[in-house]
Amino acid sequence: MTRRELLLAFAAQTQQPEICIYGASAAGITAAIQARKMGRTVLLLEPSRHLGGITVEGLGSSDIDNHWFRNSPAVGGLAAEFYRRIGATYGRNEPIYKFESSVAERVLLAWLKEHDVPYLLNAQLRSASKRGTHLTHLTLESGQQVHAAQFIDASIEGDLLHAAGCRTIIGREANSQYGETKNGIRAENTYRNFEVRVDPYWRPGVPSSGVIPTIRNEPIGEPGEGDHRLQGYCFRMCLTKNPANRIPFAKPAGFDRKQYEIYYRYVQAGGQLFRPNANLPNGKTDQGSWHDLSANLYGMNYAYPAGSPAVRRRVYAEHLHFTQGLVYLLANDPAFGGHWKDWGVCADEFPDNAGWPRQFYVRDARRLVSDFVITEHHTRRIGQPAIADPVGVSCWPPDTHHVRRIIKDGAAYNEGFVFGGDDWGAFPISYRALLPRAAECTNLITPTCLSSSHVAYGAVRLEWTFFLLGQAAATATVQALTTKSTLQALPYAPLRARLEADGQVLAMNPVPQPKA
Repeated sequence: MTRRELLLAFAAQTQQPEICIYGASAAGITAAIQARKMGRTVLLLEPSRHLGGITVEGLGSSDIDNHWFRNSPAVGGLAAEFYRRIGATYGRNEPIYKFESSVAERVLLAWLKEHDVPYLLNAQLRSASKRGTHLTHLTLESGQQVHAAQFIDASIEGDLLHAAGCRTIIGREANSQYGETKNGIRAENTYRNFEVRVDPYWRPGVPSSGVIPTIRNEPIGEPGEGDHRLQGYCFRMCLTKNPANRIPFAKPAGFDRKQYEIYYRYVQAGGQLFRPNANLPNGKTDQGSWHDLSANLYGMNYAYPAGSPAVRRRVYAEHLHFTQGLVYLLANDPAFGGHWKDWGVCADEFPDNAGWPRQFYVRDARRLVSDFVITEHHTRRIGQPAIADPVGVSCWPPDTHHVRRIIKDGAAYNEGFVFGGDDWGAFPISYRALLPRAAECTNLITPTCLSSSHVAYGAVRLEWTFFLLGQAAATATVQALTTKSTLQALPYAPLRARLEADGQVLAMNPVPQPKA
């Protein structure tokens, strides 16, 4: 199908597709493909200029079989097909879990074209209209209305859920709310905390001189209590040392060395900063931030999840400016040891944005609050609650990065990280976690903003999990259309049968097995 034919197909279905999918994330794409495979008309709306979300914006190293445990057995259906298609692109007859962003984007675009999926970019949601509990149509900022019988919110921000009047939450719940132990304010954090002592004050040891940038001068609060805070965002930087493809790090306009004082103090105290590693094909990086001090900007993202498009653009720009200044310093100031001096962004990645990702890594934004909530209890290796209606499997520990950098015992201190341990296991994801309450909306489902606590969301927020949940969400909407059922009243047995027929993994040993 030519591009012109695709656009004509889009034009013919713009007003009234059977299924409207908001957000061309990993989940949005597999939802659209699954619905088309099941013979239904769809329209995929993406508020940005590119399809694919963080999968095509720098996160090229999937969290699959990259730790001591093997979680690839949980990757089935269209999720597995995506990684096989990546492998084929690299000339391999096997799934590949590490890839370049540009390759992922080409694979996804070709996949959508293969299934005649019409899509609209720059399709920013303005409002949603309901008749009772039935969502009737969306209105975009362009003024265009999109009517559909079923809707899928596959955005990371949960904008459609919010616009449709579904209850959502931003931030951390108190441990007492769901009887958890890892949620809320963390009493003590040793994981990814400072390996050296860094004085937080402009005049060392003098609190009245004020705190240096990236540190918030606030009390830790009551351990276990909930708050509005979110795990830090960052860019997944695609870098190269290849001179023919490298764009050197440039000093950004308005650069202020004082903003990076904490990095100087860190190395002066003997700390070793994060550095690039060519972990992707063709000598490229997926340079993330999970270290004690890197490009995770704790506390700078609080305005993003509920913010207007203008606010979100501002938060993105602030993160980009800071990160560009940081890598410029790391590459050019001898104080940092020269580990970054031969690196730069890639000329063949994100060419419309000077080699920088057009999106940053939104690890957590809005989450649905429904009748069923995934909690820490579901993630536990022992004593997991039984799930009668699985639509996929999570095989990753609760993984929430720090939410802020404060002062503790007179030194810089990171607060909020939860990861690892030996008490977690793979667990089935309930269909009910994808659904709003029936009293709120009966024809809307989300594969990305699941009904889960802050700590439990850390176990389901992976891209490969979103791929498989997108497929599950679309399967449910198609069956609801066929049976004229609400999503909440949809019989589970036929849903399970179709998911299994399509290769979805619905059960797995709850104890991950070490690699051979």
